[in-house]
Amino acid sequence: MIGIIFLVVFLVLMTVIGIWGMRKTKTLGDFFLGGRTMGPWVSAVAYGTSYFSAVIFIGFAGAQGWQFGLNALWIALANALIGALAAWLVLARRTRRMTQNLDAMTMPEFLQERYGAKHLKPVAASVIFFFLLPYSASVFKGLGHLFEAVFHIPYDVALLVMIAFTGVYLILGGYFAIAITDFIQGTVMFFGAMIMVGVLASQGGGLFEMIGKIGEQYPLHVPLERQPTVLTIISLVFMTSFGTWGLPQMTQKFYAIKNEAVIPKAAIVTTVFSLVIGFSAYFTGTMAHVFFTLENVPRNAAGAILYDSIVPTLLTQHLPEFLMALILLLVLSASMSTLSSVVLVSSSSVAIDLYPSRINPKTGKDRSVAMMRFLSAIFVIISYLISRFQFSFIVTLMSLSWGAVSGSFAAPYIYGLYWKRVTKAAAYAGLLSGLAIEIILFFVLGPANSPLAASFAIAVPFIVVPVVSLCTRPPESPLLDRAFGGLV
Repeated sequence: MIGIIFLVVFLVLMTVIGIWGMRKTKTLGDFFLGGRTMGPWVSAVAYGTSYFSAVIFIGFAGAQGWQFGLNALWIALANALIGALAAWLVLARRTRRMTQNLDAMTMPEFLQERYGAKHLKPVAASVIFFFLLPYSASVFKGLGHLFEAVFHIPYDVALLVMIAFTGVYLILGGYFAIAITDFIQGTVMFFGAMIMVGVLASQGGGLFEMIGKIGEQYPLHVPLERQPTVLTIISLVFMTSFGTWGLPQMTQKFYAIKNEAVIPKAAIVTTVFSLVIGFSAYFTGTMAHVFFTLENVPRNAAGAILYDSIVPTLLTQHLPEFLMALILLLVLSASMSTLSSVVLVSSSSVAIDLYPSRINPKTGKDRSVAMMRFLSAIFVIISYLISRFQFSFIVTLMSLSWGAVSGSFAAPYIYGLYWKRVTKAAAYAGLLSGLAIEIILFFVLGPANSPLAASFAIAVPFIVVPVVSLCTRPPESPLLDRAFGGLV
C-alpha cells in the first residue's frame, strides 16, 4: 500500500512540474534547450539521470553482476570517469560555444552547419528516428515488467500509466520540466541507491564482508571457462563509457548550459552522481552470488538463468516494503529521465531537422513548439505500441540502437569540435561507416556479442574520418571562422 501512495505522490508532482514548465516555454529554444539557461546542479543531474535507466538497475546489474562478478565494478568506474567526468571536460565547453556560434539545437543541425552539408541533416535525423525510438520503447518495456512484478499491476496497465504521465510532463513543459524533474528524480536515485546497498550489505555482515563472500562464491557459480574474457569486459566498458559521447540525448545537455563557467562544477557533480549510481547498481547485481545459489537463482522453464529477474527477485525478497517502494521510485526515476530525453531528441529529429518550414506563411508565427508537442505525443504513443506488441524487427532495432547511434555520430561530432581539417566527405564517411559496421557486425557476431560490435562501430570511424579528410579538399575558411569563433 505504501508503494502505491509513493507512486501517486510522485506522478502528481511530475504533472505539476509539467504545468509549471509549460508557462515558461514560449519558443522552440525554450522547449528543446530550456533557453540555454541551465545551471550546474540541474545540468549535471540531468546528464546523470539520462545516463542511467531501468536497463542498468534491472538488466545490466543482473547480467553483468552475475556473469562478471566484482569485475562488473570496472564498468561503473569507467562510466563515471570516462562517460561523465571526461565527457564534461572534453566536450561541454566547445559544444556549448560552437552550437551557439552555428545556431544549432540538435546533433543533425550541428553536423549540417559545421560541415556545410545540407543533406547530412536529414540523414542524421533519420538515424535518430529509427534507432532511438525503439530504445525508448525498451525503457518502457523494462518499467512495465517491474511494475508487474512489484505491484502486481498488469503489464498493459503499467505501460499506460507510464505513457500517460511521461507524456504529460514532457509534452507540456519540454526541457524545463525535464530538467527540474530530473533533479528531483536524481535526488531520489542518489539517496535510494546508497540506502539499498547499505541495507543489503548489512544482511551479509557489512560491506567488506560482503565483498569477500562475493569473491568466494563467484568462481563456484561461474567456472573459469565460462567467465567473460578480457576483450568482452573491455568492449562493454568502452561501449557504455565512451559510447555516450556520441549519443544526442547526452550531448544535448551541453547545448543547454547557462554558460561555460558552470562546466567544472557540473563535471564534479555528475562524476559523484555516476559513481554512486553505477557502483550501487552493479554491486547489487554482484551480491546475487551471496543471496542466491545455483539451485534458486531465477531460471526459465528450460533452466536458463533469467538475468532480468535477478535484481527484482533479490530486492523483493530482502528489502522491507517501505524501502522496496523507495527503490521502485529509484528505478522509475532513472527510466523516466532517460525516456523523456530520448523522446525529446527523437521528436526533434522530425520537428526541427526534417520539418520543412516552422513559420506559418499566413500569420508569420513560429509553429515549432506546437509541432514539437504534437510529435512528442506521437512518439510516446508509438513507444507504447512497440512496447505492447514487441514487433520482431523492432526488437532487433532495440539491440542495435546504442551502437548504431553512437557509431554514426561520435567521430564526426568530436572531430568537428577540435579539428578544422575535417571535410564534408569525411563527415558523411564517418557517419555511414559507423552505421554500416554496427549493422553488419551485429548480425555476423550475433546479439550476444553486441558490445563488441558496438565498440567497433564507434572506434572505426575515428580512423575513417581523418583518412578521408586528408584525401579530400579542405573546408573553406568562412565556414571555419563561424564555427570556431571564440575558440582556440
